[in-house]
Amino acid sequence: MDTVQMRLMSKSTIQLLPITAQTFLNCEGMRRHPLSTGTCPHSPPFLDVLWSLSSAAPFPHHPSHQLQKSMYKKSMKIFKNTVIPLIVQLLGLVRIIIDRIIDFCFSLYYDDTKKIAVPEAKTSLLMESALSLAKKIRNKEITSEEVVRCFVERIQEVNPILNAVVDTRFEEALTEAKEVDKILCSETASDVEQNKPFLGVPFTTKDSTACKGLLHTMGIVSRSDVKATEDADVVALMKNAGAILLAVTNVPELNLWSETRNNVIGQTKNPYDTRRSVGGSSGGEASLIAAAASPLGIGTDIGGSIRIPACCCGIFGHKPTTGLTPLKGLTFRTGEEGQTMVTAGPMTKYACDLKPFLKVLLGGNVSRLRLDLKVNLKDLKVMYMEELNDPRTSFVTEDIKVALQRATDYFQEISHTIEKVKFAHMKYSFTLWKYWMSREPTNFAADLANRKGSLSPWIELPKKLCGCSQFTLAAIIGLVNSQLPPINKKWAETVTAELKEEVCEVLGENGILLIPSQPTTAGYHYTAFLRPFNFMYCGIFNVLKLPVTQVPVGLGRDGLPIGIQVVAAPYNDHLCLAVAEELEKAFHGWVPPFPTKP
Repeated sequence: MDTVQMRLMSKSTIQLLPITAQTFLNCEGMRRHPLSTGTCPHSPPFLDVLWSLSSAAPFPHHPSHQLQKSMYKKSMKIFKNTVIPLIVQLLGLVRIIIDRIIDFCFSLYYDDTKKIAVPEAKTSLLMESALSLAKKIRNKEITSEEVVRCFVERIQEVNPILNAVVDTRFEEALTEAKEVDKILCSETASDVEQNKPFLGVPFTTKDSTACKGLLHTMGIVSRSDVKATEDADVVALMKNAGAILLAVTNVPELNLWSETRNNVIGQTKNPYDTRRSVGGSSGGEASLIAAAASPLGIGTDIGGSIRIPACCCGIFGHKPTTGLTPLKGLTFRTGEEGQTMVTAGPMTKYACDLKPFLKVLLGGNVSRLRLDLKVNLKDLKVMYMEELNDPRTSFVTEDIKVALQRATDYFQEISHTIEKVKFAHMKYSFTLWKYWMSREPTNFAADLANRKGSLSPWIELPKKLCGCSQFTLAAIIGLVNSQLPPINKKWAETVTAELKEEVCEVLGENGILLIPSQPTTAGYHYTAFLRPFNFMYCGIFNVLKLPVTQVPVGLGRDGLPIGIQVVAAPYNDHLCLAVAEELEKAFHGWVPPFPTKP
């Protein structure tokens, strides 16, 4: 037995593989060992991969381990630069095909017979901005009672189609409107504008935000008859600003799903196409506002819950810099929880309403933002991203890419500083969001049980399969997800810090980032189960705690709204809002989902 055979016998199976690969290559004459009598410098890249196998461990007959190491690095570089991109492209193609199959299959069920049109607005008051309504009320051009009555009638008209409303206070609202009209007989318009900027203007908010005397179900069956005993802080702030609450609107259970459906109220529908999702969790708000049934809505956002519905329904939504809006009364929150990704924010049809609305919601923290600072758009640095590059999300559709390109071209003419950027850590978006959700001061299993015990997914899932569970599949998926192994703390916090530092460094004090709000327009109902990670186009900015405004920029070929997010560095909300107003001028913002008179 020669020396080579003895050594082969003494090696493990793992060590045999490299020699087998090397022997195969030599015998076939396709690629010879670089130290033998000749090499083939033009061999196909996949042979370099095989060669990397043959170089996995040093062997005595190699005269130079250093050269072997060099060849290994070279082969791995070729593998990284050729094979991996090819695999990614193939997987991308598969994902595109799967998405199209999903849409095709669901379109067979949701045919045109299931589409119900939203009627046109009967009065021009429904089409006006909240600022315009407030000004006309102050100047006694119209009465608050007239405005409130218009929106009450509009809700009664469209809600049977949209299923957006959970509870109402119409009679109380009309009484309050009459009181406003009496007050205005003795108050000057300037005093009213300064102290109560939304005096006499109606508004709505989501069911998960406590409103005294109204249902506060949070989408949970066991809370179907629970009413709030006091107002959430953000609701109180709006009332103090003179606004009149009309109704609370539908949400998914505990706000934790990207479509608005629960077993208390049911499924909310999109006014542009009732076969389509309104997003979540502020889906009832977005649907009602888009249908011109509410001029203003308070949303909340922990993973895109303002921006996703605003995008699906073609309206504006702003997620402020995290940590500035009061949280007491949002679901079970007391306002004392500390670190969180959640924030409240404004949802409107028009960009001009965002800033005054946000000022009210900030309360005592309004001075921490420079909302009245004039923004010179010519001085802006504008960056953009076409894709999030998280492999779990859908690819951005062509219509949305075109809309984003139009927006960047528009700003190219203004600021002359446009740059396409990419952040490597964005590919970990969902993993990072999942980690920070695990750090939230809440317990999903206990909250879903209305804090009377704790639910087990291993009990609820079989019950769901038997049709006995009172929870939706989305909630049970959330329960299962909460039981999965935790994300490594050190890794997640390090990557988050690195990503935030990188993004903030790129943005600076005068930069904004344009990125799609969603990779697709609003999907058919239930398709969110097959695309569960698409919300990360919004969710990653909750992780980073940055201010973001969702801006509608027109309709796609399917007649559904397209949205773009405007992102800025912390406390630069004024940049987001200024860009939102400019984009509205350029691309017309909210497009009514019903016929309008010329």
